[in-house]
Amino acid sequence: MSDINQPIPEPDVTAQSPISEHWVWAGTHRPPVPRRLVEYMTSNWAPDEPSDEVHPANAFSASRRRRVSEHFAGKTLVIPTGPQKIRSNDTEYRFRPGTEFFYLTGCDEPDAVLVMAPSAAGPRSTLYIPQRRNQLTHDFFTDARYGELWVGRRRGPDEAKVYFDIDTAPLEYLEKDLASLSATDVVTLRGFDEKADALIEPNEQDELLRTTLSELRLVKDQFEVAQLQLAIDFTVKGFEDVVRALPDAEGRGERVIEGVFNLRARVEGNDVGYSTIAASGSNATVLHWMRNDGAVRSGDLLLLDAGIECHNLYTADVTRTMPINGRFSSAQRRIYELVLRAQEAGIAEVKPGAAFTAPHGAAMKILCEGLHELGIMEEDPEYAMRRDRQLYRRYTLHGTSHMLGLDVHDCEHARNDLLRGGNLAEGYVLTVEPGLYFQPNDLTVPEQYRGIGVRIEDDILVTASGALNLSAALPREPDEVESWMAEIWSRGPAKLGL
Repeated sequence: MSDINQPIPEPDVTAQSPISEHWVWAGTHRPPVPRRLVEYMTSNWAPDEPSDEVHPANAFSASRRRRVSEHFAGKTLVIPTGPQKIRSNDTEYRFRPGTEFFYLTGCDEPDAVLVMAPSAAGPRSTLYIPQRRNQLTHDFFTDARYGELWVGRRRGPDEAKVYFDIDTAPLEYLEKDLASLSATDVVTLRGFDEKADALIEPNEQDELLRTTLSELRLVKDQFEVAQLQLAIDFTVKGFEDVVRALPDAEGRGERVIEGVFNLRARVEGNDVGYSTIAASGSNATVLHWMRNDGAVRSGDLLLLDAGIECHNLYTADVTRTMPINGRFSSAQRRIYELVLRAQEAGIAEVKPGAAFTAPHGAAMKILCEGLHELGIMEEDPEYAMRRDRQLYRRYTLHGTSHMLGLDVHDCEHARNDLLRGGNLAEGYVLTVEPGLYFQPNDLTVPEQYRGIGVRIEDDILVTASGALNLSAALPREPDEVESWMAEIWSRGPAKLGL
């Protein structure tokens, strides 16, 4: 990236020195800007017509704001989204709004702050958002943070009011408006925006706000379920893309698999919902293998754990383990079928009122019995599962389920006795993802199984009568996996230009 990514500082248009009649000084290391250039850059632009579009989740967002306000009667709630984050030096990551802020507004602009004040008619919500720096202002080309030549068109308060169906105010007014409030009357979601946090003294209920928002998000509304299904449907396409590209990945490596899936994520959605795990061979025994720089070899398995985040930021989280050459070996199939049985037992436990841990307990029982039958674990399964033993964890360390939504590990700030220590309820969406991982140098494992890692993961909606597998479009039975891969390859090779 060339040095032009450093903008000229804001011109001092009020300077009275003789030289300011012709120049605006740009700082120690940059040349001055001619005043004539400022005039030229801010004139002769066609009118910018505002959009009359509205966000599809507005009704849901308003309902969510009302619900959270009910938990904090008489309090003003401050929920920032946070600024852009530095990737390196003066370059930034692509911005993703704060989860709780986005849940309540649908707004994806950086630095914005939601303020909900109490009133007799219910919460009075105001979205504080940066004003536009369009072609009518010198900030258009001098301000790299907000100038629209640098960052693209923004909505600004006026257009945001229509699009999000919420009262708005310029972000510059936030400090003055909050200064008039007593610190005891303001509860803030902290940790997202240092500037916003500094505007108000900490309140003993600040952490409760974070917890409450997580707990309110446990039950997904109709809009959220539809967005999750959309993200999963996109993810299914991404898995098909990877299968199509597997022949090209051989000899080139896991980077091809990651790149192919992530291409689909950007084509269909906003991005990947988390770092893609494209683990081939013994890399599949590393639970969070994200380097994706290993070899892809015929005869090995590929463990692909990946999810696409849709434009409204809900993410899928799906794992399939597939034979790179399209056929499971007998040893691979034996381990795969054991994990599949465990997953099916876990999914069968998903129903309203069941303990959140019930799927995990059912899946681990099957895995322990299978490990015993394979001669890998000598202890009796029930004995091995005792809390003071847990020997099976050498081969399957992670939990079986987590919540899913705007975050891949969703609602993590909910109280433990409501989440992992609580019961499932209609509207929850969770993963069921047992796995077995045999390290290549594990002497307790027969040689034919060493280096095999298998995980099968689906996204499950808790319904009134049980469970709905939202990712069922991806095959799981080993024969179906092989047929699915063969059918994709029969359509012809991927055209990757590699």
